[in-house]
Amino acid sequence: IMRQGESEQVVSVFNKLGVKVEIIEAQSEFFSALRGIVNPEKKREAITQTFYKEVFGRLRKKSGAKYLLQGTILTDIDETVAGIKRQHNVFAQLGIDPEKAFGYKIIEPLVQLRKDGVRQVAKAVGLPASIFNRMPFPGPALAARIIGKVTPARIKIVRLATAITETELADTDAFQYLAILHQDKVTGIRDGKRDFGLQIEIRCWDSIDARTARPTRLSYEILDRLVSRITNEVPGVVSVTYNITPKSPSTIEAI
Repeated sequence: IMRQGESEQVVSVFNKLGVKVEIIEAQSEFFSALRGIVNPEKKREAITQTFYKEVFGRLRKKSGAKYLLQGTILTDIDETVAGIKRQHNVFAQLGIDPEKAFGYKIIEPLVQLRKDGVRQVAKAVGLPASIFNRMPFPGPALAARIIGKVTPARIKIVRLATAITETELADTDAFQYLAILHQDKVTGIRDGKRDFGLQIEIRCWDSIDARTARPTRLSYEILDRLVSRITNEVPGVVSVTYNITPKSPSTIEAI
């Protein structure tokens, strides 16, 4: 449920740093856990339980690991505690002891920082710009970019739309940009005939720390190019929209 080529890209970056990374194939477990779920919070809970209890739990038993090091930041905690959305990586603030729930401790060295602070720390310790300038991406991966049921076919659609969006908006210097697959279909026209097809929503944000954000003022030239590519290259898509609602009342991700 990751972006196109993302796993290989992450491995390549860490290999250059001398860190060996092993890719664990677990998509079937996540698809199974997400089957039939529409409610966003239940999706996040399914992702949480599958990763922490099943996938990493299995790796812990195999390796004997006692700790999980993860990059939870302050904004994750703020949104979870406020009840806006349950971030999959927040536990202690909800009264959950990971050691009791999953059998291992979680270390969170960045938990008092926001995104801009994390980037400053990464730069200060000498990490490459490709890491500290990396665009934010949700823990539930592309499952967080699908409104409605998450299936392999729908992941494939949003993955392709995401790849196009990230290519076309790479030069905008925006904080984050993404494609969202909607649940409802709309009537379109293709080859002179009715096509009851899919909707893709594009979001592109200007922000510093993700607490607040404003839609990037994209030119119509960029938007036209996005629409043309997505409707022609992503099967079944007949409508592409651009979200112009700031955070808040909107949020950066759709679910």
